[in-house]
Amino acid sequence: MAHGYSTPPTKATSSDGSVRRANQNEEVDDLRSPSVMPFVSFSRSRKIHANAKGDSDAPVDQPKVEDKIGAVPNGLSTDSDVSKREAESMSRRTLRANAEKFEFQAEVSRLMDIIINSLYSNKDIFLRELISNASDALDKIRFLSLTDKEVLGEGDNSKLEMQVSIYWIKMLLSFSFVVLRKLNSTLRDKVGQRKKILSIRDRGIGMTKEDLIKNLGTIAKSGTSAFVEKMQTSGDLNLIGQFGVGFYSVYLVADYVEVISKHNDDKQHVWESKADGAFAISEDEWNEPLGRGTEIRLHLRDEAQEYLDENKLKELVKRYSQFINFPIHLWASKEVDEEVPADEDESSVDVETSENKSSEEEEEDMDKDEDEKKPKTKTVKKTTCEWELLNDVKAIWLRNPKEVSDEEYTKFYHSLAKDFGDERPLTWSHFTAEGDVEFKAVLFVPPKAPHDLYESYYRSKNSNLKLYVRRVFISDEFDELMPKYLNFLRGLVDSDTSPLNVSREMLQQHSSLKTIKKKLIRKALDMIRKIADEDPDESSDKDKKDIEESSDSRDKKGQYVKFWNEFGRSIKLGIIEDATNRNRLAKLLRFETMKTGQKDIFYITGTSKEQLEKSPFLERLTKKNYEVILFADPVDEYMMQYLMDYEDKKFQNVSKEGLKIGKDSKDKKLKESFKELTKWWKGALASENVDDVKISNRLSGSPCVVVTSKYGWSANMERIMQSQTLSDAKKQAYMRGKRVLEINPRHPIIKELRERVVKDPEDESVKQTAQLMYQTALLESGFILNDPKDFASRIYSSVKNSLRISPDATVEEEDDVEEAEAKSNTKETGSSSNSEEAPKDDVKDEL
Repeated sequence: MAHGYSTPPTKATSSDGSVRRANQNEEVDDLRSPSVMPFVSFSRSRKIHANAKGDSDAPVDQPKVEDKIGAVPNGLSTDSDVSKREAESMSRRTLRANAEKFEFQAEVSRLMDIIINSLYSNKDIFLRELISNASDALDKIRFLSLTDKEVLGEGDNSKLEMQVSIYWIKMLLSFSFVVLRKLNSTLRDKVGQRKKILSIRDRGIGMTKEDLIKNLGTIAKSGTSAFVEKMQTSGDLNLIGQFGVGFYSVYLVADYVEVISKHNDDKQHVWESKADGAFAISEDEWNEPLGRGTEIRLHLRDEAQEYLDENKLKELVKRYSQFINFPIHLWASKEVDEEVPADEDESSVDVETSENKSSEEEEEDMDKDEDEKKPKTKTVKKTTCEWELLNDVKAIWLRNPKEVSDEEYTKFYHSLAKDFGDERPLTWSHFTAEGDVEFKAVLFVPPKAPHDLYESYYRSKNSNLKLYVRRVFISDEFDELMPKYLNFLRGLVDSDTSPLNVSREMLQQHSSLKTIKKKLIRKALDMIRKIADEDPDESSDKDKKDIEESSDSRDKKGQYVKFWNEFGRSIKLGIIEDATNRNRLAKLLRFETMKTGQKDIFYITGTSKEQLEKSPFLERLTKKNYEVILFADPVDEYMMQYLMDYEDKKFQNVSKEGLKIGKDSKDKKLKESFKELTKWWKGALASENVDDVKISNRLSGSPCVVVTSKYGWSANMERIMQSQTLSDAKKQAYMRGKRVLEINPRHPIIKELRERVVKDPEDESVKQTAQLMYQTALLESGFILNDPKDFASRIYSSVKNSLRISPDATVEEEDDVEEAEAKSNTKETGSSSNSEEAPKDDVKDEL
């Protein structure tokens, strides 16, 4: 390959046939198209002709690669056969005949079809994704080298870097400078555009044959389906890197892709595909040995020629990848000034000019010492090619926070999180911890929650925090670095005191990580608290006026509500999981404000806000203008089992017994007047396991409601537990709260029922009515009926009574229509067959 050759001076033939030494950067005035074609084929039997000034068209032997000809320094040498095979390999656009063919996994094919047919305008993301993948590969080999330095190898292989280059131009330059001093730029661009090959190479861990099959084709990663669904709804390809399928973005710009890879544990292989539902893998017998790492060659589409422009590539790398921790080099050309001996024609011009000089000037010239005379020279423009470093920005976390701009923080977040949307992070914290454990860290709060934040909450090992030890990346899968409920944060930690040359498992158990985790949690919660403190909507009226006068108050207005909508559930999970920081987390909770003077915090749980607002449990509280928190998130039910109070105010679930809403002097009289009814009703519901029947202090318009005991499950919690896949009904019976029927003594139905019970306690219709009212109250209170059929029968009986239909009335029996229809069909079939035979007889008669 082009970047595998070195650059000593080479032999060339002069006009008089003698052999001279020619520098690869010497200039040629003209280049004829027939002279170019041999370079394309790299045939050993072909001759090269160069038309330099004053030279004849003398044939020149094609240079051999064993002479280490080329324009890229510090490369590997190979023989001319390898060069020929490599050139043929690059020029092909079909799968190799001897390669092993595979079919893409269904989801991968679906993803590639979407990408290929996409009208997505921002095709630049492909380079960002390839560089990101290369960085990951370099991180892996560097981590392995901590315990085994031999994995890096020697020479160029030990350089952890990336190289980006336009392939055909690079190869043409490497071989043509043997006899040509300068390529015509128009011709060079024309030949380069004809091939349209862009190369991205890394010296990372590389891939074995099995890795190529697994990672690039047959086994879809978990994010493939999720990304396909996201694409179909939003059409935004910009998030492809967050789903782990960024490689396939290459087909935005290429119609044929080669992946050449060498792993220390396997031979070098080539993966290739035209995105037509199949890919092929073969042992590499054509290209220069990589040593270790991966090279991706993109055969660009006609409409993707802009990516052959060096300036375009520089701009993309600086925009998306300037904070990558490994050097990114671009094989770039530039013009420099060089002093060269003047030609004879120019010397003669100088002689003619000297004849016109005055005598005084001639005398001055005569006074000059002849020994000081220098040969005539001229300055010419020379085109050179070299590796240009594109990401020379110092790591942000090593800089003073005061010296880093908001724009730099935003760009660093986009690079770190692979989130290249337009939104900036909600906030960030850049700090240095000193003491027994010293480390630097940068934490970010993303603008949006990841698509699978809570779906894989307990399964995911990825903490979204990268751990470095003395600038060496270690891992992003440490469970002990950050608690689960804060796994939405992005950032990195660079420790100066943690051990470097130990295994990941040993480092995970190291005591320093516990100290780092404790400090990170404190800083993270302070950072989130800062969002609320700087939000004008979260401040009191007095503080709000002060904040609104600041210059950036508009940008921070409503930011905490945005944070709560995206990550509020994580704070609730923190209440459950983190007892140490429970009080600090409670201050980050956001619910409706309380009425002034309200002693307790009332709340109710359910499936939706709309359902809760109509709940009978709220009737008396709403009438008294008390405020109740509506919890519609399933995790709220768990959270409130751990959150008993907040700033000396007790939480009260209004769907459980023991609710206190002031004092009523008439309570005792009411209880006494309805004592007979409550006692009778409890007996009538003996089969329903009702613990008690009481007078309610929470009802206003409803006749009755069912509450649970103070320390048992609420109706909402029962429903949540019953919906669990592996729920055990027997075990759940112990946790169910005792049910209490509360009646509204002011409701006309309850008053009438009391009168009828006093008159005739054994009246069967009254018992049926009491049973029906209890079942209705169960439904309205959020419970699930054990026997829906019994409830439906009671409803229909009640409807009969309201319509004055006799209880003995029965459903009219249906006639046996099916049997009659069957007989009728049989007769019709018989008659039709007879009618079909009749024409046959007629035909016979006619014959």
